[in-house]
Amino acid sequence: MDAQALENEAQSAISSASTLAELDEARVRYLGRKSELKQALREVRDAETGSVLNGLRERLEAGIAEREADLGEAALGQRLAQERVDVTLPGEAVPRGHLHLITQIRREVEDVFLGLGYRVVDGDEVEDTWHLFDALNMPPGHVTRSPLHTLFLNGDIVLRTETSPSQIRVMEAQQPPVYMVSLGRTYRRDTIDATHHATFHQVEGLAVDEKITLADLKGTLLHLARALFGEDREVRFMTDFFPFTEPSLGAAVSCFLCEGAGCAVCKHTGWIEMGGSGVVDPNVLRNVGYDPEQVSGFAFGLGLERIAMLRHGVPDIRMFWDNDLRFLRQF
Repeated sequence: MDAQALENEAQSAISSASTLAELDEARVRYLGRKSELKQALREVRDAETGSVLNGLRERLEAGIAEREADLGEAALGQRLAQERVDVTLPGEAVPRGHLHLITQIRREVEDVFLGLGYRVVDGDEVEDTWHLFDALNMPPGHVTRSPLHTLFLNGDIVLRTETSPSQIRVMEAQQPPVYMVSLGRTYRRDTIDATHHATFHQVEGLAVDEKITLADLKGTLLHLARALFGEDREVRFMTDFFPFTEPSLGAAVSCFLCEGAGCAVCKHTGWIEMGGSGVVDPNVLRNVGYDPEQVSGFAFGLGLERIAMLRHGVPDIRMFWDNDLRFLRQF
């Protein structure tokens, strides 16, 4: 084998390769297992011939590596020229979710009362009958304590039907003054329909201090109604009955849609019911160790789903639980 002639031929093929594929073909032809050089290396019988052929192999490998680097750099340059990216263009927006409508309403209500100096309390969803019923002036025979109304878990342990137990626990833990609201999920054995659900959310408020009157209650609910439904709202009270307040009052807000003229939302009365309220019953104050001769207070309870339904015209409470993004993305 003429080593010099083979080297000249191989170096020429390597240098003339214009693509990585052509260079690979030259590598297989001159350095592959069946190449003339590899066959000659297998038949070497003396050191001098072996040194010459190994030197040729090393020079060809070096030549291929150098040509491969050149072709790779050229290919990269070509790609960069053809696939140029304008880095000043804005990137693709990352899809983001948002808060559920009920959570939005809850935070709005919390902000209103934090602005009034109230304390926001997160109560337990699992309660005992003392804090849910007895301390709130609901004796054993009260209809609310029936298993047909309340979800009993074990003995006197129940899922709370309202967030009122938080008020009892706060009053047990401190002396007046007390200004607090408790918001959260509640449970009842209600038949699910367009306006009722077995799981729903409430906000209940309590103020206990010296010389608290119904005027304070009206001013507080008026402030809340205007924050939620607009600055032109008015609040009126109607007599009602709740075991834990005396006197007990139903609160209604002037219709924000028809401005009191009467429409389907307000059932053509000009007023929309907000919830129950009243002066804290003296028995409730005594149950927590307060002296009703020294302090008085008011309490109220509103449904967050009801607030959302009224403000946004939602016709069915079940829509809040269906997880239909076509509905939830509107808010």
